[in-house]
Amino acid sequence: MDDLEKAILLAYDPPAGAEPSLRAQALAICDQARSNPDASALLRLCRDGLLFSSLGPVHFWCLQALHDALLHRYTSFSGPDLVALRSTLLSFASRLLDPSAPPFLKNKLAQALAVLVRLEYPSIWSSPFIDLLPSLPTAGPAAVDMFARFLAALDDDLLSLDYPRSQSDSAVAARVKDAMRVQCVPQIARHWFDAASLYRASDPGVAAMALDTARRYTSWIDVNLIANDAFVPLLFDVALGPGSSNQLRAAAAGCLQAVVAKRMDPRPKLALLCSLSRRLLNAEPELIVKLAALVTEYAAEALECYRKLGVEKIDGFSSLELLEEALPSVFYVMENSKEEEVDASNVVEFLSNYVSTMKSPSQKQLSHLGQILQVIRTQISYDPEYRTNLDIPDKIGMEEEDRMAEHRKELLVLFRSICRVTPDVTQLFIRNLLVGALSSSASNVEDVEVALTLFYRLGETVSDEGMRSGSGLLSELVPMLLSARFSCHSHRMVALIYLETITRYMKFVQENPQYIPHILAAFLDERGIHHSNANVGRRASYLFMRAVKLLKTKLVPYLDTILQNLQDTIALFTNSDWTNKEVKCAGSEEGSQTFEAIGLLIGMEDVPPQRQTEYLANFLNPLCQQIKSLLLDAKVQGFEGSSAKVLTLQQIITALNALSKGFSERLVMNNRPAIGGMFKQTLDVVLQVLVMFPNIKPLRCKITSFLHRMIDTLGSSIFPCLPVALKQLLVENECKDMVDFLVLINQMICKFNTSASGILEDIFPAIASRLFTILSHEAFPSGPGSNTEEIRELQEVHRTFYTFLHVIVMHDLSSTFLAPTCMEYLDTIMQLLLFTSCNHKDILLRKACVQIFVKLIKDWCNKNGEDKLPGFRRFVIEKFAISCCLHSVLDKSFDFRDANTLVLFGEIVMAQKIMCETFGVDFITYFVSNGLLSAHCPPDLAEQYYKKLRLTDDIKSLKSSYQSLVENLRQQQNGSLVFR
Repeated sequence: MDDLEKAILLAYDPPAGAEPSLRAQALAICDQARSNPDASALLRLCRDGLLFSSLGPVHFWCLQALHDALLHRYTSFSGPDLVALRSTLLSFASRLLDPSAPPFLKNKLAQALAVLVRLEYPSIWSSPFIDLLPSLPTAGPAAVDMFARFLAALDDDLLSLDYPRSQSDSAVAARVKDAMRVQCVPQIARHWFDAASLYRASDPGVAAMALDTARRYTSWIDVNLIANDAFVPLLFDVALGPGSSNQLRAAAAGCLQAVVAKRMDPRPKLALLCSLSRRLLNAEPELIVKLAALVTEYAAEALECYRKLGVEKIDGFSSLELLEEALPSVFYVMENSKEEEVDASNVVEFLSNYVSTMKSPSQKQLSHLGQILQVIRTQISYDPEYRTNLDIPDKIGMEEEDRMAEHRKELLVLFRSICRVTPDVTQLFIRNLLVGALSSSASNVEDVEVALTLFYRLGETVSDEGMRSGSGLLSELVPMLLSARFSCHSHRMVALIYLETITRYMKFVQENPQYIPHILAAFLDERGIHHSNANVGRRASYLFMRAVKLLKTKLVPYLDTILQNLQDTIALFTNSDWTNKEVKCAGSEEGSQTFEAIGLLIGMEDVPPQRQTEYLANFLNPLCQQIKSLLLDAKVQGFEGSSAKVLTLQQIITALNALSKGFSERLVMNNRPAIGGMFKQTLDVVLQVLVMFPNIKPLRCKITSFLHRMIDTLGSSIFPCLPVALKQLLVENECKDMVDFLVLINQMICKFNTSASGILEDIFPAIASRLFTILSHEAFPSGPGSNTEEIRELQEVHRTFYTFLHVIVMHDLSSTFLAPTCMEYLDTIMQLLLFTSCNHKDILLRKACVQIFVKLIKDWCNKNGEDKLPGFRRFVIEKFAISCCLHSVLDKSFDFRDANTLVLFGEIVMAQKIMCETFGVDFITYFVSNGLLSAHCPPDLAEQYYKKLRLTDDIKSLKSSYQSLVENLRQQQNGSLVFR
């Protein structure tokens, strides 16, 4: 043992400067001793260490070794060994009654004893609790402490329902609990009472430990052992006594809470709650907050009784009376939870459950709902301490905003529940908050912000009809809000929630156009777009754009006023000083919503043509002139991609793009072609930027976006501009640029169909040439290093390329591939399509390729054998039909359990049907002889399938037949001769 003691000390409590190699040797010695297969030898070793060593680390190692041995190789111990082990642990327990004994040893001993109880009680060791139960008052506080640790360890290890347990563990726990109930639970309960009574003053820590174990065990013992005329008064005396320590008070309250939460029938539960109500609910207010969890649990149980019993009375009390008696205490807890750092989540859950029980609230319940609203208001208010941090948000302010957003979630759910139960009370509450905020010149940020937040959330519960008609007090509240000017309106938080709230109630303004001047003022003055905080101004621009979309023609009479008020804002957007580091980086869409709103306003057909032309010219001409000036400067001076001039160009094109969103193709090209002419001139100016600077990527991106808009707006009149623009966009085109370019081409094809054939034939060779330099069969590599940014961009190009081919074919433009300038790329395209349809990991891409082949067969081949592309029929029959329609589906990677794979399979069967109809006997003969029979398909099955393929039009039936055939072939390839 001496050598092991040294090893333990060196391994687990090494002296300063100890050699790592020596410590490693010591650990090896300890591990070897712990894993000794001779259980008797290990027991003797640990027994000597526990009873004869004076070293704490040695004691701990021995207890840990015994604990592990009991858990993992209990059956290795003989009967006499186990008797000796129990004796050793009990003897060591008596040694730990010394007040100086370290807690970590007591805890480890408790864990070892708990394992023994799990394994042996009651059949082998029938008296562990009797053996360990202290005899008070002679035993002393150390014995109470040790017994409490033992009970706590047993609860954690086995008895507690707070942890998930296996079925076998649950059975063992039931066995131990049943035996304890019969043998010793009353004695243990008496011990808890005696320990708390005896040591509450002299050793409150020990008394608290005793009560904490009582709390743990209350859920499964007879509740009358705790809820009796002796124990309950003691618990209340401790919990409410002014001299109790916080630890002891919490333990007593926890014990009472366990009694309250005890599962039982509602009638005895109601009687139990009645017996506790007087002492609990009449406590001093400062103590009520300290007992917050107990008060909340009491109220929750009273509510549960009310749900089950209604107004039925027990001993002269009803559950509703107890509930209403408890509510003031709950409200007090919530109102003071911030100061006392109470966890309010359980209280909020109770209040939500309480509100959910209300159908037609009584007058008293309405009063309670008003109190809950006040509690919510208090809870969701910001602390004034963070006012400055939230105005110009720094790290502290942003963290507080995030914290409050999380904190508010459940409280606002509760608020919405109250809104639905009693909208009148909620609206009156908000009205009073708003009136109070508006009537005081000194209203603070926090009060105004919370009033507006609640008003905003109220809108989530109002129906569209109620919103439009201004149901309840809304017809008073919304106008009050629209004209509101709070003394703290300059604060960011107030300004933002104010704008969000007026936007929430926009449908009321839509139905009541007399308030349009008010809402325009709110958006256009210093409360909105002209707010001193730039972030507020940008948000106001976005919300104003949403308002314009909703109000539309109702704003036409105010058009001049709106445009006049926005002059400085739109000028600032395209004339920012980009040398100022505080200015937000260009390229952002934030702020462009002002131009979108203007476009929506002046792009309406309700605007007279002459005025519309004037309005548009007032915007387009200065912006185009600004572009021309910048390009002229560039010719003279030159500038790089990072210069302020490039940033300004980006903003101008962004503005033009946003402005154009309000103009439809019907208006621009049919009804008012002069407008179309103005946009074409603007496009010509913008394309000059692309011609001069084709390789500045941010500019290219903005111009591409503008081209998307012009394709939608100008229609086919854009054709003369496209060839030059598209060729410029291919200059120094990289992977990401190619994706953007192909998306633009796809839009053009989808928009114009065969009308775009000339442009497509003109640009296709350049597209194909560029694509084939960056694509290969291995565009989707796997393995280490395959998830780089470069590979992901390549994969995106790959996917977009096949989408491009699919769009061409599906819009009747397959003749593009046969054009003289494009024919040289056809073979490569066919090989790529074939490879991808057979082998690609992306099932959706494979499906698209199969669909392309089917459409090409329809376009280029006919039943008479007169094909547009000589050799294509043979390629399809010999390559596509065999490789894709047979070999690829025979591969086991083709998973019929996958939904996307089944869709692909359906396309493959459809392709066979089309080939059968188009190619006739040529396809059937080749597919059967060189396909099915070569794959060792029995001739009778092959004949059955091709007959069905020829005679059946039901694709679903064909899918089922072909799937069955494929599965049979797979079985045969595995050596099976069984065919279904």
